[in-house]
Amino acid sequence: MQRLAQEILEYAAAQSEASPLRAKELLHLGSRAAVDQALSRLHRRGELLRISRGLYMRPIKGRFGARSPSPAKVAETLSAATGEVIVQHGAVAANALGLTTQVPVRSIYLTSGASRRIKVGAQVLELRHAPNWQLLLVGEPAGDAVRALSWLGEKQAPNTIKALERRLSQTELKAMTEVRGRLPTWMAREVSALVAHA
Repeated sequence: MQRLAQEILEYAAAQSEASPLRAKELLHLGSRAAVDQALSRLHRRGELLRISRGLYMRPIKGRFGARSPSPAKVAETLSAATGEVIVQHGAVAANALGLTTQVPVRSIYLTSGASRRIKVGAQVLELRHAPNWQLLLVGEPAGDAVRALSWLGEKQAPNTIKALERRLSQTELKAMTEVRGRLPTWMAREVSALVAHA
């Protein structure tokens, strides 16, 4: 069993930092039961971080010791491993776009999957199931703008749209207007005001 654990660690070390490590990818090293047992032992010893059932990551080793990857990296890894769409929460998007000075304290992400909490080392990631329209334009500033607008709400929407016109490029504004048919009515109405400028 010790040899299998060592082989798993060597395999993990050969992958890029914070790459997902799935039990099913390690079946060339041993039986599923043996691999699961070795992964569990490595997790208990702190040599691997458990993200979800059958999914692990190596901790990042620095000069001050091992630490968990950033919440964003964990979310990215989980998305790649499960196929779920996972994006930052509207509060984070609003802060990143300069629409609010509030800095979210908790690591909250929106997902196409089930709502759940994931403990990785000392940090906790909260995943909240979201409707498809909140998951549009993944990895694009226009998508972050949609999520920020949703979080800020209908009352602040006219001012938010004006601020977004100053902060987003014409390409990004156009991307927002192209998805307005999939947005809630109040948001589609506000985003429609961008059509003349996009």
